[in-house]
Amino acid sequence: MTTSPAPILITGAGQRVGLHCALRLLEEGHRVIISYRTERPGVQALRERGAIALFADFSSEAGIQAFISQLHDHTDSLRAIVHNASQWLEETPGQESAAFADMFSVHMLAPYLINLNCADLLRRSSPADIVHIGDDVTRRGSSKHIAYCATKAGLDSLTLSFAAKYAPTIKVNGIAPALLMFNPDDDAAYRAKALAKSALGIEPGCEVVYQSLRYLLDNPYVTGTTLTVNGGRHLK
Repeated sequence: MTTSPAPILITGAGQRVGLHCALRLLEEGHRVIISYRTERPGVQALRERGAIALFADFSSEAGIQAFISQLHDHTDSLRAIVHNASQWLEETPGQESAAFADMFSVHMLAPYLINLNCADLLRRSSPADIVHIGDDVTRRGSSKHIAYCATKAGLDSLTLSFAAKYAPTIKVNGIAPALLMFNPDDDAAYRAKALAKSALGIEPGCEVVYQSLRYLLDNPYVTGTTLTVNGGRHLK
């Protein structure tokens, strides 16, 4: 992907996948804007490398609209929007509605409103892309994490709808990863069980998502597609 004067926006880039992708893009000479909800070492690291970091609380419409306003104050164009911000909440008894509402807001309402209200910024860049980072869990559903899975599935639907709406000027695609990296406190038994769920049986790390992102940004003939990055879980 050739560098563009227009920046790439990555939401929720303070850690893990978002942080990795933002750092890789900066390494390759791209301008980057990120959103963050919590101040983390990764946010400061991105600032030090030249990224613009904007606070955003996507748990409410007011917070989303405030971020959109901030974004327009900082740039008049965008090369791409990468919707990486995510929320994972336990659906504990008595708190199910609150958890669903919060995850709906982060996974669906924020991308929906940002896509609608920032299309003008994207249209000032050619090519232009929107990429939704979903989750492979939507392929099967989840009896334990129903709200998370449902709202990520809604994000998959937004990929199709916005791809149709914004063609041919803006390509819209998704990435659906499964297990990428373990947490430090995951024990050996859990790791072995998780790795056994995929045909390839590896912990790939975040680079595979960046490689998928680069493919979508580079390819001029792909829109309305979600790339499955799951190590062959669908084969097991």
